[in-house]
Amino acid sequence: MKVYEVYVEDINPCGGEKHSKKEFMEVRCEDPEKYVQENGRFPIMEVNENAEGDLVIMTGDGSGNAVRYTFSE
Repeated sequence: MKVYEVYVEDINPCGGEKHSKKEFMEVRCEDPEKYVQENGRFPIMEVNENAEGDLVIMTGDGSGNAVRYTFSE
């Protein structure tokens, strides 16, 4: 099982990214996408990799509420 440092940004439609609630957490899992599906509040909207090679999973409700998870090994 891999250990990831996860940067979680909780974005609401009023404040946007600038005023998002941010936190770091440590997660042990085999599949980050499966982890977000099972533990996230919203369905997965998109999965990308950033310039540093970290996995970025964006979830949301389609009304402006979103949570971005950045998984770093």
